Amino acid sequence: MDDSATARHILREILESDKRIEVVGLAADAFIARDMIIELKPNVVCLDVEMPRMDGVTFLQKLMTYFPTPVVMVSSLTRKSAQVTLDALEAGAIDYVAKPHSNIYDGKDEIHDELIQKVIDASYARVQKIIPHTTILSNRLSIAETTNKVIAIGSSTGGTEALKVVLRGMPKNSPAIVIVQHMPDSFIGSFAARLDSLCEIDVKVAKNGDFLTMGTAYIAQGGLHMVLRRSGARYFVEIGEGRRVSGHCPSVDVLFNSVSKVAGANALGIILTGMGSDGAKGMFNMHQAGAKTIAQSEETCVVFGMPKEAIKLGAVDSVVPLGEISNVVVSKLSH
Repeated sequence: MDDSATARHILREILESDKRIEVVGLAADAFIARDMIIELKPNVVCLDVEMPRMDGVTFLQKLMTYFPTPVVMVSSLTRKSAQVTLDALEAGAIDYVAKPHSNIYDGKDEIHDELIQKVIDASYARVQKIIPHTTILSNRLSIAETTNKVIAIGSSTGGTEALKVVLRGMPKNSPAIVIVQHMPDSFIGSFAARLDSLCEIDVKVAKNGDFLTMGTAYIAQGGLHMVLRRSGARYFVEIGEGRRVSGHCPSVDVLFNSVSKVAGANALGIILTGMGSDGAKGMFNMHQAGAKTIAQSEETCVVFGMPKEAIKLGAVDSVVPLGEISNVVVSKLSH
């Protein structure tokens, strides 16, 4: 779905170059798309943001309400406007691909592999899920005032919304939280600011050398690995370049491996929704080092890949529905 005929045909050409994908329809606006989606029942919809008659995010909200379907946002706006991208993810989009240029011909090769992979991934996503509205008990539970505990979280596809649910349930006296969420660096600042405005804890983008403080979550920068270090009694983060690990930079495995060595049994690890296996081996090492470990349950994941792999390795103590994770974390840390 794109108002540019050129863009529609190039996207079809890219997608149909992979034999796993068949493009069943092209739509120039929301009203054409609505009728085609009802008739053709596609596995995945690719959706532009800037559209005539009805913008992409408004259409997405209506689609998720009446005809839930995995959606990948494909738009030049997503590169310039992190806010719009986050609105789309909040409205239920599975993922996003930024068109590299106003002339899509120029960037066809640049987005080829990413678009195909994200459409394939989206075809496995669960969009009919309803996140349970559970009562947040955290604020009425006390976590021991201690600086030697640390929480590490890894997430990918669907993780922006999952992180919001978990972090909104964490009380102000929570141990410091370190997070790897797979997303481009251009979106991380807006994402952290949005979470910071919604949560009782503080949320910020991690900077190299940041000492961890209670009641604060530190999100890894895009394109750089983040590891936990210790200086005397205090934890701090080290951020730097490195090759992709488990297909990603930053990598959940890199963070979790460092947490297993530095914090050991004083750590608690959480693995949330995401495609692939990043974080599974690192969580196994955390588990072996005595850390408590939690995986998001299948029925509340957009994509169950990362939690599933960690469970298969025997790395997970508890499998918990998304809406209950913060309560379980507080309960585990209070005992």
